[in-house]
Amino acid sequence: MTADANAQVDPDRQARRTLKRYRAVATGLVVLMAGTTLATYALPPTYWPTLLQAAAKAGFVGGLADWFAVTALFRHPLGIPIPHTAIIPREKARLGQALGRFVARHVVNRNEVTRVLARFDVGDFARRLLNDPQIVTPLARSLAGLLPRLLASVEDGRARRLLARIIPRILGGPEAGRVVARALQGLVEGGRHQEVLTFILQKLREGLRDREDVLRGVIEQRVREQGGRLVGWALGATVATRILGSVNAEFERMGPDSSELRDAFDEWARREIARMESTPERAAAIGEAIRNVVTHETIQLWAADIWARLRIAVEADAARPNGRTIAILEGAIKNLGEMLATDDAARARLQRTTERLIAGLLPAAQTQLSDFIANVVASWDTATITDRLELRVGKDLQYVRMNGTLVGFLAGGVLFAALHAVFHRVAF
Repeated sequence: MTADANAQVDPDRQARRTLKRYRAVATGLVVLMAGTTLATYALPPTYWPTLLQAAAKAGFVGGLADWFAVTALFRHPLGIPIPHTAIIPREKARLGQALGRFVARHVVNRNEVTRVLARFDVGDFARRLLNDPQIVTPLARSLAGLLPRLLASVEDGRARRLLARIIPRILGGPEAGRVVARALQGLVEGGRHQEVLTFILQKLREGLRDREDVLRGVIEQRVREQGGRLVGWALGATVATRILGSVNAEFERMGPDSSELRDAFDEWARREIARMESTPERAAAIGEAIRNVVTHETIQLWAADIWARLRIAVEADAARPNGRTIAILEGAIKNLGEMLATDDAARARLQRTTERLIAGLLPAAQTQLSDFIANVVASWDTATITDRLELRVGKDLQYVRMNGTLVGFLAGGVLFAALHAVFHRVAF
């Protein structure tokens, strides 16, 4: 089996070897202190052998005490269930809760998050993402794939009822008249209202021409009813011809450039728009009219039919890899990226919005993070949590054992020398 295969089987293989090596060194120092202590009894009881014996005893006791303390963190020493040992396995639930609270309060807190966001340019990061073709196309396809589910949720009966309540309030509110007035003002300024009038006049003229014979007969009949058969027979056709001729002549005079009717229509349109914007009663009346229209059963059925057809078309197009829906979404994403590249104000707004959003979500996120860490630690079995923590901190704890042994050795020697200098003899 190769080294890579071993790493895949046990990713902590190297850490285990390191811990084993340092543990052997620490244990070796304790054994060395014990052997030195025993060896000094074979030497004559003079000052230097006695000093070495005192230092070795202290080193052995210090190393043994630190071994007990380190081992008690992870398991019962020598398997004996001594009280207040195997602390981590026994208190893993409280350990997880304490670790979660520490991370939530001192790592992922408002000050730290604000400091990180202040150094992180959200707008530039978003710009680079939205200008990357390898991200834009998959993102557009993912959004297109979400459209059917989004449309299905809107199609839900509760959503339709909610929209049926909201749309009339939006379109038929007190500001509806002013919104309509601004829209009409744009049409009037562009001369589009005259195009509407031209369309209406053209349809009237075509209708008059198509039904001219019928109208002529109606006029002759009215002349006979009012003047008698003789007058009707003598003048009916002439009167009908003159009336229809006058109407046709008037339509001819209503040209795009010279027409009193068009001037009057323009004046009337501008006057009505001004009334919509300046008269609250007029604006409210228009809003009421719009609300009545959009809430009418026929309009709602018509809108539902249009929505159903539009939904089917959008879902079918979104399913095609080269459909217009994906192309439109790609274009919108690219336009957003270009806007972030050129509009400093937009980037600043995005930065502020992100900071406010994260600040608003942070308290709930801290709670969720704390609970998540606590649950993960609590779900670990005893062997897992002991193994993972010991592998992470075991090396440093073996240094604690080594230092305890060496410090004990030095402290024992110094203490023996000091006491001997004062009392000239030491019962150690």
